[in-house]
Amino acid sequence: MTTKPAAAAARATVYGYPRQGQDRELKKAVEGYWKGRVTADALHAIAADLRAANWRLLDEAGIDEVPTGDFSYYDHVLDTTVMVGAIPERHRGAFTADPLDGYFAMARGTQDVAPLEMTKWFDTNYHYLVPELGPGTVFSADSSQQVAQFTQAQALGLTARPVLVGPVTYLLLAKAAGGAGEDFEPLTLLDRLLPVYAEVLGDLRAAGAQWVQLDEPALVQDRSAAELSAAARAYRYLGALTDRPKLLVASYFDRLGDALPVLAKAPVDGLGLDFTGPAAANLDALAAVGGLPGKRLVAGVVDGRNIWVDDLEASLATLGTLLGLADRVDVCASCSLLHVPLDASVEKDIDPQILRWLSFARQKTTEIATLAKGLSSGAAAVAGELAQNRAVLASRRHSPVTRDPQVRARAAAVTPADSRRSQPYAERAAAQRTRLGLPLLPTTTIGSFPQTAELRAARADLRAGRIGADGYEERIRSEIQEVIAFQEKTGIDVLVHGEPERNDMVQYFAEQLTGYLATRHGWVQSYGTRYVRPPVLAGDISRPKPMSVRWTAHAQSLTGRPVKGMLTGPVTMLAWSFVRDDQPLADTARQVALALRDEVADLEAAGTAVIQVDEPALRETLPLRAAGRPEYLAWATEAFRLTTGGVRPDTQIHTHMCYAEFGDIVRAIDDLDADVISLEAARSHMQVARELAAHGYPREAGPGVWDIHSPRVPSAEEAAGLLRTGLKAIPAERLWVNPDCGLKTRGWPETRACLENLVAAARTVRGDLSAP
Repeated sequence: MTTKPAAAAARATVYGYPRQGQDRELKKAVEGYWKGRVTADALHAIAADLRAANWRLLDEAGIDEVPTGDFSYYDHVLDTTVMVGAIPERHRGAFTADPLDGYFAMARGTQDVAPLEMTKWFDTNYHYLVPELGPGTVFSADSSQQVAQFTQAQALGLTARPVLVGPVTYLLLAKAAGGAGEDFEPLTLLDRLLPVYAEVLGDLRAAGAQWVQLDEPALVQDRSAAELSAAARAYRYLGALTDRPKLLVASYFDRLGDALPVLAKAPVDGLGLDFTGPAAANLDALAAVGGLPGKRLVAGVVDGRNIWVDDLEASLATLGTLLGLADRVDVCASCSLLHVPLDASVEKDIDPQILRWLSFARQKTTEIATLAKGLSSGAAAVAGELAQNRAVLASRRHSPVTRDPQVRARAAAVTPADSRRSQPYAERAAAQRTRLGLPLLPTTTIGSFPQTAELRAARADLRAGRIGADGYEERIRSEIQEVIAFQEKTGIDVLVHGEPERNDMVQYFAEQLTGYLATRHGWVQSYGTRYVRPPVLAGDISRPKPMSVRWTAHAQSLTGRPVKGMLTGPVTMLAWSFVRDDQPLADTARQVALALRDEVADLEAAGTAVIQVDEPALRETLPLRAAGRPEYLAWATEAFRLTTGGVRPDTQIHTHMCYAEFGDIVRAIDDLDADVISLEAARSHMQVARELAAHGYPREAGPGVWDIHSPRVPSAEEAAGLLRTGLKAIPAERLWVNPDCGLKTRGWPETRACLENLVAAARTVRGDLSAP
């Protein structure tokens, strides 16, 4: 392969970088601040040190232009809400009194004030805080955070580019504030918002910024003519500003489609485009609109969302094709590196032959710098790196780790009958009512109970060899006994064992399935201070032995009430892992479903009458464009039914979903054919209950009445009010009472209080329903 040198030296850059630090220093500092152990000044100092360390790492890796403004204490969309002054009225007093405490109150709520709603960032497992806007919203600029981070990088002698959420995406991600009316469209506030962005851009220009990046990922979704017109208007306005930095409008996660010609014609100075996965279609589309003459193209050719080593020769070929389509071409990851772990080199427990297949954030920056050098100086300048890369790719392609003939034969033998229950729902429901004998408005929880410091210490002691397996298991048995006893005393109807043995709802099962690899330091931010370690799905999947049966059966032996068996569904096992990219997702989902089907069968054989298969990622993984959704939903729902289709009619199958926009997938929820679904609903005030009713959803449902991502304890009256709202959409004989999500991140005091209030609310509303 030959690559002609670029006309101008290509620059290496990234859109964003993991925030947490190598040892999750940011998480520890923020949580320390919440608990009063870390002062505000100390928190700010730790954050400044983490930013500086990140920028130095990027500079040392060969990144020519570092991003600023991507660092956040909690969420970059919430930072944008602060930047444009869109503080909800209920939080304004606290924010004015103490901006840092007010910021965290918007994220987490207080005992008296509810937080902002939280949902998934496009099709990722990152959660953002949803802006609340109404006709009376008054915007005002506060660029202090953006300017401070930029000047900090500048003081280190670095070339820096501030990164902002773009105005169109910000408004498209917002929701109508309470009282604004369901028909209110936040995008109607665009003309009111643009002068605020102009002021922020002016402040950054005055601070010395040459370029500012405006992220517009919402434009990769299907957009109406009116929305595209608004984007054109926004960038005509911002592009026409006289004293402004150069503007780079970035998109990622998919192709731009109809928005590409809009942005290509806009009076901005550069575009950032994704060229990985389905977004590879951007290449032909860019050629079709005549390229970007006179403009900068930042080409996202390294996958910023997965962890496999890049095919450097393929990426160089793409970059070479792009050279003729823009005034200059720079090299980048496809999106912010926020979505991958920090550094693969610290993973000492993974086979070195497999470890070299992996590329985390630090390795990706090296790949980007290599590509920029190859684009600038020709492939010969990076011949050694290309040869080494070819060897790594060949090693993975031919490794026996990736293929298991028995697994593939079993998946190929699946028939449609395997994914169908033996009786229709109405007959199953009658059999389940007889077997379970539950009251009206039955109460339950979603699965996990608080993971206490003692539990985490026991797990660490086991890993370090300070205690043996027998000692650890005795600690788990004791915790399960405590959880069961508490639920019985509180009056919960369908119990859980609390999952004390589980480190994470995906990782726990991944560590017991063939084909998965676990990391020790591969932390990725999910929301705020919640970090997860997604396992790596590297090969074919099977279940060597039962994974959860022993602990579920032990819990059931302690009570006469039903105890749910708790599993993570096949789509979520994929979505919350770094999944293999060498075969279709549908094939991998079927393998995982068959492994889980075996676990479901063993749970049922052990006497488990209620089995919950969580699929919180079903909506998250939905393709961003409508054209790709039918195919995805067909295999995703089939995988769930394959997992659960073999059980008896009187075994009740539950599923759970949370923190997503469910309206787009109500039909798919129906197609799962689960007997009961529990959903997050407290922050959205039972919106999902109305969506289920509008669809005519015929099964049982539990829209959550307790927002578990907030430390506030809702009163029994508040929970009862949400239940009454739910009853307007779902009849009492099909309505369950439960929290929004699992309780792993909560403490025991608030858990006790909230669940006692939840049960009291159910009893109150039952009484209302039985009153003459």
